[in-house]
Amino acid sequence: MKNNNDNNSSLDSRFNQTLKNVQGLLKGRSIPGKVLLTRRSDPPEEPSIRSPSFGRSLSENNAGTSDRMDMSREAEVQKPNSNPTANKLKSTTSNIETTSKEVQKPPTGARSTDSARVMKFTKELSSSTVMLERLRELAWSGVPSYMRPTVWRLVLGCTPPNSDRREGVLKRKHIEYHDSVAQFYDIPDTERSDDEINMLRQISVDCPRTVPDVTFFQQPQVQKSLERILYTWAIRHPASGYVQGINDLATPFLVVFLSEYLEGDIDSWSISDLSPDKISSIEADCYCCLSKLLDGMQDHYTFAQPGIQRLVFKLKELVRRIDEPVSRHIEEQGLEFLQFAFRWFNCLLIREVCIISSSNHYIHMPDLSTFC
Repeated sequence: MKNNNDNNSSLDSRFNQTLKNVQGLLKGRSIPGKVLLTRRSDPPEEPSIRSPSFGRSLSENNAGTSDRMDMSREAEVQKPNSNPTANKLKSTTSNIETTSKEVQKPPTGARSTDSARVMKFTKELSSSTVMLERLRELAWSGVPSYMRPTVWRLVLGCTPPNSDRREGVLKRKHIEYHDSVAQFYDIPDTERSDDEINMLRQISVDCPRTVPDVTFFQQPQVQKSLERILYTWAIRHPASGYVQGINDLATPFLVVFLSEYLEGDIDSWSISDLSPDKISSIEADCYCCLSKLLDGMQDHYTFAQPGIQRLVFKLKELVRRIDEPVSRHIEEQGLEFLQFAFRWFNCLLIREVCIISSSNHYIHMPDLSTFC
C-alpha cells in the first residue's frame, strides 16, 4: 500500500512538473496552428449552398501576452508545412423572425440524399415544439448551412423549442447582452480594475491575430465585435476570465450568424453594410452560444486547468488500454502526453479537424461535460 501511494505521489509530481515546464516554454507565445472551417478534401454538404470557411496560419508577431494567459498554452509543436489558404465558400441569408422564414427550401440541384436530409430538418423545425433530442440526432452528421444558425440556437439552448416563445426569448437575450456591453465594456478605463485593464489589453492584442489570412477578420469593426464578445464573456465568467484560444472558439459562431445577413464569399463581406442593431444582435447570438458551449468545460481555463489535466490523464489511460505498444514507446521516448495533447483540449481540436464539423458534434451533445 505504501509503495502504491509513493508511486501515485511520484506520478502526480512528474505531471505537475511537466505542466509547469509546458507553461514556461510557452511564456509570451500564442498557440500555433491553423483553424479550418471546412475539410479541404471533402465536398460541401449541399451542392449550391455552402458555408464560408477560412484557414489560420501561425502568427509571427505574438508580443504582449500576459502571464495569466501562459496557462492556456501548449508545448512546442511543429509549424504547418505550407501556408494555409483561405477557402471561399458561398453562404445564403435566412430570416429568424418566423418559423416559415427560418426553414427555406433546399437548393434545386441537391442530390436525393441531401434533399431527404433537408426534408427531415424542415419537418422538425416546422413543428410548433421542436424535439431537441431528434434534432441533435439529425444534426450529428451535419446541418445544411442556411439552417445552421437556427439549429445552433436551438440545440445550445439560446432559443426555446416552443416556436411561440422563440422570438420573445431571443429579443430578451439580445437586450441582456446589450446591457452587459454598456455596463462592462462601454466604460472608461478609470472605472476598470488593473486586472480588467490587462485582460482587455490581451484581448485587443489577440483579436487581430484571429484568422489573419482572411481579410474580413482584419476589418476594424469585426475585431471590435469580437473584442466586445470576448471581454463581456470574460467579465461574466470571473473564475476563468479570458484565456488565449477562446478567441478562436468564437469565430465559427461569428461567421455562421453573419451569414444570415451577408451574401457571397466571405472575402466580399463588409460588416459596415449592417446596421448597429443587427451587429449587436449577431454579437448577442455569438455570446450566448459561446457561453453555452463553454459552460460544461470552464475548468479547462481556471487556475492550474484541472479539466485539461483530467483529459490528458484519460487520454493516456485510453492509449495504454487500446494500444499498449504505442503507450510503451511514448514512455520510452520520454514524451509526455501533455506536450502534444494540451492544444487539442485547450482549443477543442479546431486546429486539427474541420471546425464546422467538430462544432456540430460539440454543440449537439446534450451535455458537453460528458465529452470533456
